[in-house]
Amino acid sequence: MKLRDEIAVEGDGAGEETSIVRLRRERDSAKREVARLTLAMDEANSIIRAIETVNTSEIEPPHWLRPAKPRPSAATLVAMLSDTHFDEVVSPDEMEGLNAYNREIAKMRLERWAKNVVKMARHYLAGVKYDGIVLILGGDIFSGDIHEELKETNEATMLESCLFWSEQIAGVVDLFADEFKRVQVVCVVGNHGRMSRKPRMKQRVVSNFDWLLGKMVERYFAKDARVSFNIPTSADAFLRIYEHGHLITHGDQVHGGGGIGGIYPPIMRMRAKKESKFLQTGQNFRTLWIGHWHSYLSTPHLIINGSLKGYDEFAMLMGFGFEPPQQALAIVTPERNITVQAPIFCQERKREGW
Repeated sequence: MKLRDEIAVEGDGAGEETSIVRLRRERDSAKREVARLTLAMDEANSIIRAIETVNTSEIEPPHWLRPAKPRPSAATLVAMLSDTHFDEVVSPDEMEGLNAYNREIAKMRLERWAKNVVKMARHYLAGVKYDGIVLILGGDIFSGDIHEELKETNEATMLESCLFWSEQIAGVVDLFADEFKRVQVVCVVGNHGRMSRKPRMKQRVVSNFDWLLGKMVERYFAKDARVSFNIPTSADAFLRIYEHGHLITHGDQVHGGGGIGGIYPPIMRMRAKKESKFLQTGQNFRTLWIGHWHSYLSTPHLIINGSLKGYDEFAMLMGFGFEPPQQALAIVTPERNITVQAPIFCQERKREGW
């Protein structure tokens, strides 16, 4: 009788259903674990096959990744020298110690600039076979005496300055002729070197001390076949380097540039006007070189030069941005026109002693 009761309890329907549910859950869990282990095994096998493939494979890089030693490429170096404002005096006491300038400092910066041009060509741009160098004298070589404050503070009269600095520029040209074998000097005038108080349109060039300095240097090299000159009596100078047209002007024709966009929009408007005029007369240029703005900026089609003088009282009082003394340099190749651009830094404060 007792045995029958136990069997009846075991055969109870509710108990059987509970056991079946539990077994199904265990079965499903086991299936999921088997699937997980199967996936992990497949991933492990894939990794093993990848490792075996790498270990048995030999990498053969394409030959273009191993070019032959490059041959020297023909090119012309272009160095711009403008806005030197020779014989102007800038006092560091008036500049919060940001800059100083006088004749001795200007000589040091001119020397440093010339040597850095050679250094850049020899060492930083090694492997280039230079056909020569174009030296652009881009105006405002002198600060002049067009303002009373300049006339009172300059270190020398304009005639004295012209005599002294023509010798220094001749020394630069001679250095470049020795180094690069061929030099072409291109000279345009700025607004500071004029002999009249007001800017003039007629005889603008021949009444400017920048032009006089260029002609004095040209006379010095009259018998030197290594050096040639391009000193037009118009405000702009046009030249071709290989087949590429270049236009040089001082840049004081541009007005504005004080807004958010800065000097770039008005300069580009001037460029468009000049390009239109030159196209109408059967010429075209790809690159425009200007000075005047004392702010170095370079693009493939526009180069704005910095200043050898550097930051001055006018720039500081007007709230213009600070920029160290620097000048523009570029390499022109037959295939691509301008391919390399770089600023040439001119200041060595410790040596200058301020």
